[in-house]
Amino acid sequence: MKIYYDANISYRHRKCVLAIGNFDGIHLGHLKVIKEAKKKAKDKKLSFGAMSFEPVPVMFFNKNVKNHRINSYDQKIKQFKKLKLDFLILIKFNKKFSSLTAESFVKDIIHKKINCKYLYVSKNFKFGNKRKGSVQTLKKFENKLKFKNIITKPYKKKNKIISSTYIRKKIQGGKITEVNKLLNRQWSVEGKVVQGKKRGRKIGFPTCNLRLHEYVIPKLGVYSVKVKSVHFTKNGIANVGYRPTFNGQNLLLEINIFGINKNLYNKVLNVSFKKFIRPEKKFKSYKHLKKQIKLDIIKAKQK
Repeated sequence: MKIYYDANISYRHRKCVLAIGNFDGIHLGHLKVIKEAKKKAKDKKLSFGAMSFEPVPVMFFNKNVKNHRINSYDQKIKQFKKLKLDFLILIKFNKKFSSLTAESFVKDIIHKKINCKYLYVSKNFKFGNKRKGSVQTLKKFENKLKFKNIITKPYKKKNKIISSTYIRKKIQGGKITEVNKLLNRQWSVEGKVVQGKKRGRKIGFPTCNLRLHEYVIPKLGVYSVKVKSVHFTKNGIANVGYRPTFNGQNLLLEINIFGINKNLYNKVLNVSFKKFIRPEKKFKSYKHLKKQIKLDIIKAKQK
């Protein structure tokens, strides 16, 4: 998969089938669109690619939106690579790009630079300055610019449209088992281990601490997890929260990795969430907390 960081793509990838979207999470809804677009490309013997935007536009426009992402930037690229696209266009979403009119986006980028023949977008796709462009705008230019705009039917489960917004709400509600089904994989976060106060080690359960940065914040509490590094893959338990028993102030993801008892500071870990065990709570003493962690571990190890 060739990655482009602007719309100046090579001739071999022009006259293509293109899917456009934020693709945050690359869930079953996205996979449906990509599968249909990929089939069209195969049938028409055209190259197939996707266009996405970084940073996520809502985070660019609203600086108060901090914890929003289902996937990190790196995770998004890894997921696209697994889908075996011919190319990926990652547009830098900045002031200059956001000021582009809807008409210019269609004429100068979709037509002139990419020469797209089949364009796949969701029915609520908005683009151009002040989000003035819509699927109606695309339809208006179809004949003149000789491309076909295709809107796939949304993916539904139990009469609910599966979207990134829907999945974020499920993560925030601790519905991790459902989330993993909608993503077709376990939801995971990646980050470098940061130094903590070693309180877990003092009570017999050493932890690795990660900050959630831009990730959507899951329901505070304890989860069964799988942890991957360059050197190992292990199961464990993780607490998302503020550590009220210790009067913590900062949100952290604390992971106790089964079978690992060594310093992992600055190591990059991928933490996959398997199931929600219980909400975060404040314990009367370290002794009560220690007793509960032992019970949490038993639950985490159950299938």
